[in-house]
This record gives sequence, C-alpha cells and structure tokens, in this order.
Amino acid sequence: MLRLTKKADYGLMALKYLAEHPETPSVSAKDIADTYGIPAQLLAKVLQRLAKVGLLRSHAGMNGGYGLSKSARTISAFEVIRAIDGPLFITSCTKGSKSCDIEANCTVKEPLARVNDSIAGVLKSISINDLVDDETAAIRRAQMKQFVTLSLTM
Repeated sequence: MLRLTKKADYGLMALKYLAEHPETPSVSAKDIADTYGIPAQLLAKVLQRLAKVGLLRSHAGMNGGYGLSKSARTISAFEVIRAIDGPLFITSCTKGSKSCDIEANCTVKEPLARVNDSIAGVLKSISINDLVDDETAAIRRAQMKQFVTLSLTM
C-alpha cells in the first residue's frame, strides 16, 4: 500500500493551517500541534525542515514561529512531501536502482514508472490552497473584511 509518512501528513496539515490563518504573520509549532493533537516536538522538526528548503519562513523571539514563504496557491503537496520524505518512488527500480537481479527480464518496471509519474503529477497539481476548507476560508475572509472595515472607520 502506498502511504505518506506521518511527517508528511503533519507537514501538509501545518501548511494548511498557516494558509487558513493568513492574518497571523507567525504561528508557533506548539499552536499548530495543539490544534490538531499531534506531537509538538515532531512537528517542530518537520517545520524546521520545511523552512530549510524554503517553503516556510521562521521567526525567532517571543512572538516567533512560522509563516508561509510564498502564496499557498504556489506551494504544491508534492513539494511538501518531497521536502520531508525525499523522492517519491512506488518501487525502488523505477529510478534506475542497480540492485535488481531480474531487471533484464522485468515486465513491470516501465508501467510502474508511469504510475509513479502519474502520482507525482496529481500531487503537483494540488496546492496547499486546495487543501483549505472552503467554509473556513470564507469565514476568515469575512473576518478580515470586517476588521479592515472597522479599522478604516476608526
């Protein structure tokens, strides 16, 4: 069975959370972990990795935390998974592994490579913004609009 690691799941969840809270410039790993009930230390390591590859920006200090480094529309699920888990392979032979004893007689290497490429294509087509719940996003937009209106009238 093809499955994402927990780290990849947590990374996607964290970026989704950040995309749902664009009004907050920096969110701590603990806040995100508490929201989803996931281990804060593990999430912190995942977020550090995502910051290292440039998908997140980190802020140190009292109000430190993480924020998206670019628009949620431009970050793909594939980028997040690759940053955390490395290259996506459904079998080791699809990317030129030399350890296969039956490569000369193998009849599934090429079809499996096409499956691998298809899965990667689907993940590349899904942005973090696509993961954001429409209802939650609509509520956030309404709150921001109301805040801006109140700010302008004061």
